[in-house]
Amino acid sequence: MNVADSQRLASALERLGYSESPIIEEADVIVLNTCMVRQSAEDKAIGRLSSLKPLKKKNPDLVLGVMGCMVGFKDQTEIRKKLPYVDVFAPPSNPKPIIDFLIRQEYIGEASASRNVETDTVWEPGKLTLPANRRKKTVAGFIPIVYGCSHACAYCIIPYKRGAERSRNPQEILDHARSLAEQGVKEVTLLGQIVDRYGLDTAGYPTLAELLREIHEIPGIERIRFLTSHPNWITDELLDMVRELPKVMKHIEVPAQAGNNTVLENMRRGYTDEEYRSLISHIREKIPGVSIGTDIIVGFPGETEAQFEDTFRQLADLKLNVVHLARYSPRKGTLSERTMLDDVSDEEKWRRFRTVETLQERIATELHAALEGKILPVLFEEKQKGRWMGRTEHMDLVYVESESDLTGLILPVKINWTGPWTMIGELV
Repeated sequence: MNVADSQRLASALERLGYSESPIIEEADVIVLNTCMVRQSAEDKAIGRLSSLKPLKKKNPDLVLGVMGCMVGFKDQTEIRKKLPYVDVFAPPSNPKPIIDFLIRQEYIGEASASRNVETDTVWEPGKLTLPANRRKKTVAGFIPIVYGCSHACAYCIIPYKRGAERSRNPQEILDHARSLAEQGVKEVTLLGQIVDRYGLDTAGYPTLAELLREIHEIPGIERIRFLTSHPNWITDELLDMVRELPKVMKHIEVPAQAGNNTVLENMRRGYTDEEYRSLISHIREKIPGVSIGTDIIVGFPGETEAQFEDTFRQLADLKLNVVHLARYSPRKGTLSERTMLDDVSDEEKWRRFRTVETLQERIATELHAALEGKILPVLFEEKQKGRWMGRTEHMDLVYVESESDLTGLILPVKINWTGPWTMIGELV
């Protein structure tokens, strides 16, 4: 989501006449887009802002901005007091205050200084022009379709920082997708904190399944993904669409977060371990060959060793393709931070983290080993350290050697070597 937000801001800045500065010390405008999902992300943002203070002191005309979750949607008094040297603040997914500030202060580039610039001329809700340094290089693009979240899991800061759930206008989404396709983007990922709730908050909006069908018809778009789903909102209509539409990749992110019912209840997830297992089985029945990713939090307040073992057993039994793993850390203002004692030691959190990590490494190794010798279609994104990097429809990373420019091409690759996290192949 932050990548998409940053691209929107960069696009608007270029329409004002700015261009990217490769050297931060020479920039006229510096904007830090922040994440607060974990404490470490917030600490990193504060540290980065502190390192920029000398630049602001040396050059008072430098415009320093902060956007994203650190700003949030509510009263900005506290953050303005904490960061008095920052000129402008913008909430998540809305860089408009930064554009307004630049126009108001007449900090605009030569390309637009000669005319009366209004915000609307640089701020198009749907169409997105990729930043100049990414045009013809961006193979995979991100399209936000649901902003905010109203589910309020006990550990999550998103509802407090990104606001209530609200679906984006479907015409804006389609315009966004078409504009990306016209610029050479081959793959789009539809984004939402609970993406499969798209349209449920607004009468007359399509469902996610119906939206997928419309984007499927856009020329130039070759692959479509969506994330992140919630177990309670995955419908047969959606699964049928994933199975039937060739451009929709057979990969679904459906977080479990834990495999013990007491922990799940304390997390306010709204389902049980048994229901999650049943859903995974149902998804696999509906979509043969599907790959599934999950999120897991270890060390949630009150999680006993026995409860952690339930999570371990769930993962060992289901053998999912991808596990995004995190150690619990309290976020100020969330239900768990206000009402629960963070009583699992950091040392124990790390032990549980590494235990799951080792398990998933073994599972991923087995799943990838079954692909050795097979020929898979791979969409190539860029060259890394002399090899071309691409992804299968199941999001597996594949590397090949080639002297040709493979950017944006979908080519058959024979898999010659597999590891837990990557594979190496050759063009067929």
